[in-house]
Amino acid sequence: MPAYRAHIETVEAAFLELVKQVPGVTIGPISSSASHPLLSYDTDIDQADQIHGFEAPLTTASGEQWTVIVLTRASGEPRLIRESCARLTSLIKTNPRRDTLYPVVAATYISKRAALICKEMNVGYLDLSGNCRLAFDSIFIEKEVPENKNVERRPLRSVFSPKSSRVVRLLLENPDRGWQVQDLARSAQISLGLASKVKQRLLDLDFASAPDDGLKLREPENVLAAWSCSYSYKDNEMLECYARGGQHELEGHLNDYCNQHETDYALTLFSAANRIAPFVRGLSLSTAYVDGDLRKVAADLGWKPVPSGANFILLQPLDPFILRGVQTDPEKWSGKVVSDIQLYLDLANHKTRGAEAAEFLLERRILSNWSAAARGAIT
Repeated sequence: MPAYRAHIETVEAAFLELVKQVPGVTIGPISSSASHPLLSYDTDIDQADQIHGFEAPLTTASGEQWTVIVLTRASGEPRLIRESCARLTSLIKTNPRRDTLYPVVAATYISKRAALICKEMNVGYLDLSGNCRLAFDSIFIEKEVPENKNVERRPLRSVFSPKSSRVVRLLLENPDRGWQVQDLARSAQISLGLASKVKQRLLDLDFASAPDDGLKLREPENVLAAWSCSYSYKDNEMLECYARGGQHELEGHLNDYCNQHETDYALTLFSAANRIAPFVRGLSLSTAYVDGDLRKVAADLGWKPVPSGANFILLQPLDPFILRGVQTDPEKWSGKVVSDIQLYLDLANHKTRGAEAAEFLLERRILSNWSAAARGAIT
């Protein structure tokens, strides 16, 4: 049996099992919605991006007659889910029985992002991992499964890999700016082909839109949060050191050394947060990215690498764009700190109140900077 036909039958079976969980509901025979042009195409049903639909008449516990219209997709990418929700909504609005029709989209996997889109558009959903939501009349079922049991293969696994994330970083610096692919490739120092793939992946994930003035993020705050879930400062090469001296004294020594040796560096984590958005007090551990041989830097400074008890962590950035947008403010503090975007990423998964510090940074600086950039674009 062709793969997509098997997929359709699996979705229909999952739907029937879901409805059977609701007490007092009876369901009639499922029928294909191939006659509806909004639900089915006249092309090969086994194509990966094909749309199919089916209808299921229901009688609820209160005796109300409903028809559930289910649109199935092989892929549950957010862009396709948004398109499917719009297709269903359009179909129902033109139907004289619209008050007794309930739309549902089904796919191999519905991510949190796709589920949110469905909720916003008042459409039910279900997938083959067990995620689902039906909410109409007296029926309410909602379930979230943490693991995707049906991983979909992608030609580009993540927009947050080191080089691909350069595009995301550029978009996050000013979310209201529109970018053409050629400009993104040049500014991100990546190939035009990779820039095009990242653009398409952002569109597929519904993270971005592409109006005439170029690629823009839809909801930059959600994109930043998604990136933070895929990133850890521990992914970089790390050297833990112990050195005699106070925290600011040691950070000053590193600043002087890097300036003398023309080495790029920037403080991060709470060393940086304490300068631009102080939230957690009393931490004596310093952390900095240094674009150089970490052991040589430590040896030149007289710092001792240690397996435990460190008071300074040196990180070698896995990608040079980590040090993009380094900040200085000589009137308030000495030295350099990473950009707000990078600092958020580093803090977000730190076990010592990092998530709280990241949210504080987001509220105090990142969101306000985005708003200021948007106002500047308007004027």
